[in-house]
Amino acid sequence: MTTHIDLLIIVAKTAILVLGGSITYYALRAYGRTGDRSLRALGIGFGIVTVGALVGGVSHQIIGADLAVGIAVNSLLTAVGFGVIVYSLYVE
Repeated sequence: MTTHIDLLIIVAKTAILVLGGSITYYALRAYGRTGDRSLRALGIGFGIVTVGALVGGVSHQIIGADLAVGIAVNSLLTAVGFGVIVYSLYVE
């Protein structure tokens, strides 16, 4: 049973890493072309969310920390990342 959950976590975190990394890349690339600060903040926000998922998964799967620790780290960085994304919507 645990192996199925671990596999599901690995697959989900990999998908988050690939998709979140893509959004981050394209937002920062658009910032480079336009110089628009909101795109920079958007890219940073999605980068933080993506790193949060990665760190949360790594702490549980590789380091061996308790699942609750991984969830806490992931949740904290997701909240910070979403805060930056919300900020990006207000920057002119």
